[in-house]
Amino acid sequence: MQTLVNSVSKSLPKAKSQPLKVIALGDSLVYGYGDPEGGGWVERLRRCWMYSGDTGHVLYNLGVRGDRVRQVANRLEIEFRHRGELRNRVPDVLILSVGVNDSARIGRPDGRNYTELDIFQKDIAVLLDLAQSLCPVIFVGMVPVDELQMPFLDTFYYNLADQFRYKETTKQACLSRQIPYLDIFDLWMERGEDWRRSRLCDDGLHPNVAGYKSLLQDVFSWEPIASLAKVSDTTRPALG
Repeated sequence: MQTLVNSVSKSLPKAKSQPLKVIALGDSLVYGYGDPEGGGWVERLRRCWMYSGDTGHVLYNLGVRGDRVRQVANRLEIEFRHRGELRNRVPDVLILSVGVNDSARIGRPDGRNYTELDIFQKDIAVLLDLAQSLCPVIFVGMVPVDELQMPFLDTFYYNLADQFRYKETTKQACLSRQIPYLDIFDLWMERGEDWRRSRLCDDGLHPNVAGYKSLLQDVFSWEPIASLAKVSDTTRPALG
């Protein structure tokens, strides 16, 4: 997305191309739970960028398992301010991925949502507005769950209908702020039930190794991520 490239380019020194400082904040999908082989899509992306040596982007994984939108918002600015590396520098790009934990129903399949939708709308607005005040932002959406494996930890009931409502709320909030949003939920739903289940852990919530590989491919082929290479000399290694 050219707007993102332009925004990032303005923050970089003009004398020469510099690696970007990128931070990824969110929940267990950012943390990479379920991928003992590659550490999740963020870690896999970090390794791809690190492959390029001094010209590769610097990526910090700041995912915390179980985080909801409000918790990410509460820690966002202090995390951001401590990841600049160099004096008078702050990160160039912020990747957000959070929201699925807010959608869970507590105690039973028809229980209350962990974060009621009207409160979620306010929380996601606060998070996005704060993030945009700091640097250019992009958002990676949630992975669809396997309802047959619920409940998670004998307490949390995730379902596709609630996921859709919460991801649509997030997507619209991003679009209204011109924040690029990658709709992983829709992408994975289109690929069929068998395909999705083969890429989830037995808990029905987290991607497995194959799932994180697929997620990385989706992220890497997405224009806002692919376009980051245009503001540095980063070369793209083979994925897999």
